[in-house]
Amino acid sequence: MPTERAHGLQIMKMCEAFARLGHDVELVVPRRDNELSDNPFEYYNVKQIFRITTVSARGFVAYDRVGFWLHRVSFAYAALKHAAHSDANLAYTRDEFIAWLLSFGSRRFVYEAHEGRWNFVVRRAAQRAALVSVLTRGLKEFFTSRGVSEKKIVISPDAVDLKDFARPESREAARKRLELPLDKKVVMYIGLIDEWKGTDTFFEAADKLPRDIVPAVIGGRPEQLAKLAEKYPRVRFLGFLPYRELASNQAAADLLILPNSARHAISARDTSPLKLFTYMASGVPILASDLPSLREVLDEKTAVFFKPDDSGACARAIAEALANEDAMQARAREALIQVRAYTWHTRAEKILEAFKAL
Repeated sequence: MPTERAHGLQIMKMCEAFARLGHDVELVVPRRDNELSDNPFEYYNVKQIFRITTVSARGFVAYDRVGFWLHRVSFAYAALKHAAHSDANLAYTRDEFIAWLLSFGSRRFVYEAHEGRWNFVVRRAAQRAALVSVLTRGLKEFFTSRGVSEKKIVISPDAVDLKDFARPESREAARKRLELPLDKKVVMYIGLIDEWKGTDTFFEAADKLPRDIVPAVIGGRPEQLAKLAEKYPRVRFLGFLPYRELASNQAAADLLILPNSARHAISARDTSPLKLFTYMASGVPILASDLPSLREVLDEKTAVFFKPDDSGACARAIAEALANEDAMQARAREALIQVRAYTWHTRAEKILEAFKAL
């Protein structure tokens, strides 16, 4: 910690939320080389009311698949060894292998599942967990269809810390900092660049947009961006930017896009993207792929939808949304109201209440 990936934010905010509810919280993380050297509490704007413990893990997560799995397994055993000397009465994990190891002990645990994957590890983890927390109704149906009791599953979509988005820069100031034009419309994607996130659809749509619309992307690894900039010259690739700038970066846009793909179950059924909630908290209009996972939170009152994996439909939807400013601003205002129901405090409270009710 910290990390460029969204899971770091989610983990830190959930630990803070559990601690604010009066619980003694310890976060156990692997020791690894990290390009980000910031204090994680400062980086994520999280109050230092819980402990972070670092344990050694072998392997090299960034090098190859073997190194990644060696690191993951090594960390799981190190974390369990550390937990064996803890007096904690509840363990909470997003990692199925750690959940599987916990299933052989006596300590009660919550397994937070982010993907519909089914193998002997996940099967035992889900069956032995005291509670399974899932992000969507679709993911709950995945587990119940495989014999996991509905009574021990809680649906808990991701969330947002509204205070982090209360005072962004002005649009003009944000655009000057990002070197984006002041006299054109900007449609922006913020996050990892990956096939299942539908980023290729957005990039391909860029070539079909009028010249007064600027597609911009914040995120991506340096080795990706050089190739993408050459392949998609219409797109402004701005690289990775820290979380503390997120509110202002979103404010630079006229339209924020969620182009998730329908070709992957993790996207169409399982995901509850953090960017969905930060977009809603921005007051900027939202354009999203028409997917069941996204429609669990968004509707026609809060966003405009387009056919997923269709760059032509994406380009037309961008142009139409930007041409209908009043209607889009009304949706953005409604999203800003509805997102108040999705806070980390509410999410943590719901999970703990479900655990206590078992």
